[in-house]
Amino acid sequence: MSKLSETSDVTAWAEAGKKHGAVRVGRMAQGLIGSEILTIAAEIRAQQRAGRRVCNLTVGDFDPKQFPIPERLRAGIVAAYDRGETNYPPSDGLLQLRESVQKLYERELRIRYPIPSILIASGARPILHSAYAAVCDPGDRVVYPLPSWNNNHYTHMVGAQGVTVECAREHRFLPTRAQIEALLPGSRLVCINSPLNPSGTAIDREELRGICVAIVRENTARKARGERPVFLLYDQIYWMLCVGETVHATPTGVVPEMAEYTIYVDGISKAFAATGLRVGWAVGPVDVIERMSAIVGHVGAWAPRAEQAATSELLDDPGAIETYLAGFRAGIADRLTRLYQGLEEMRAEGLPVEALPPMGAIYLTVRIAPFGKHTRDGIQLKRNEDVRRYVLEAAQIGIVPFQAFGCVQDDGWFRLSIGAVGLAEIDAALPRLAHALRQLQ
Repeated sequence: MSKLSETSDVTAWAEAGKKHGAVRVGRMAQGLIGSEILTIAAEIRAQQRAGRRVCNLTVGDFDPKQFPIPERLRAGIVAAYDRGETNYPPSDGLLQLRESVQKLYERELRIRYPIPSILIASGARPILHSAYAAVCDPGDRVVYPLPSWNNNHYTHMVGAQGVTVECAREHRFLPTRAQIEALLPGSRLVCINSPLNPSGTAIDREELRGICVAIVRENTARKARGERPVFLLYDQIYWMLCVGETVHATPTGVVPEMAEYTIYVDGISKAFAATGLRVGWAVGPVDVIERMSAIVGHVGAWAPRAEQAATSELLDDPGAIETYLAGFRAGIADRLTRLYQGLEEMRAEGLPVEALPPMGAIYLTVRIAPFGKHTRDGIQLKRNEDVRRYVLEAAQIGIVPFQAFGCVQDDGWFRLSIGAVGLAEIDAALPRLAHALRQLQ
C-alpha cells in the first residue's frame, strides 16, 4: 500500500454541518426516530461501566453466558468457515437452507410452501423492511397494534400512513377481530406479532381465525373490483419460545387461503439465542417474495454464507432442535415464572404492581404504577419515565416503558426481558424493587 507523506485532519469539515445546525438530509431521514430501547440500554451500560450492578431487563437479546447457541449450530459455523464458505451467498439464500425452512414448516407447523416462497436475509429486520417496501406505496395505510415493536419506524421509512390499534390489558395487549376488521377497508398492510414483543403474550387461535376470515372476505371483494389486496405481515420470530400451555397459531394453519396474503417473518435469532448470527427468513406469496428478494439484494442484506450453511444443518436435525429447546425453554420459563411470582407477591402485599402471566418470547408485561407518590428526595412520580428512572436508581433494575413501543399513555406498563439475566440476579432484584416501592410516600 502507498503511504501519504502527511495526514489531512478533516475533522472541522466533517463536523461543520452538525455544528451549523443546517438540515442537509432528506425528509425521511430527518424525521426518523432512533430506537428508544437502545437509548435506555446505553444508559444502563454507562452505569455498569461506572461500577453499578444493574439487573438489566431492557434488551431483547441474550447473554451467551446465560443462553449459548446450540452446539450443533456453533460447530456447523466453524466447519463452514474451515471449508472456505466466505464468498457471496445467492441473493435469495442458499438453496439448502431454503429447503430446510420448507421442511421445518411442514414438519412443525403443518404448512407446505414452494421453494420460491422462501427468502433468506440477514435477520428479521431486513425482512420486515423489505416487506413494507414491497407492498406499500407512499400514503398507503398500515394497520398495527399498540404496543408493538418498530412498526411506527418502518411505516415512516416507506412513507406510509400508520393506523394504530389500541390494545387493552384484558385482551393481553393483542388486537381483536373487531378492531382489525373495522380498519381493513382502504388498508394495505396489517401487522401482527405473536408471541408479542413487548408483552410476551400470544394470540388466540380463534381470534386469529376471525381476523384471517375477515381479510379473505375483504380481499375477495377487492379482487372483484380489480383492487390491490391487503396483506398480513405475521411476525412469528418467537414461535418456538411459547411457554406453559401456549400453542402457537399461524394464519395459513387456521385459514389456508391466507397463503395468498400472508408474509411470515421468522429466523434463528430468538429461537436459538443467535441474535448476532443474522439469519432470518420470509415465507409468503411468490410474487411478493420475488420483489422482497430484489430489495434485499440491492441493499446486500444477505445472511453470511457460513451461518446459512450451519443453520440448514441445524434445521434438518429435529433431535438437536428438540434437545436444545427443551433446556432453553425451561430456562426462559423459570426466569419468567420467578419474575411473575415475585411481582404477584408484591401485589398481594398491596404494592402498586401487576403482571400478566407469561405465554411466550422472553418478556413479561408488568404494571408499576406508584403515581402521585413521592421519593425520599421529594420527587413526585407522575409519568412512566419517572417510574423507570426511580426503579433504575432506587432498585438498580432496568425496565422499558410501553412508550418505546408506540404507546402514549402514562399508565404504568413496562416490558421486562429476561434474556440477559440469571435466576440469581432476579432473586436479588425483586427484594430491591419491593423495598424501593415501600419507601415511596
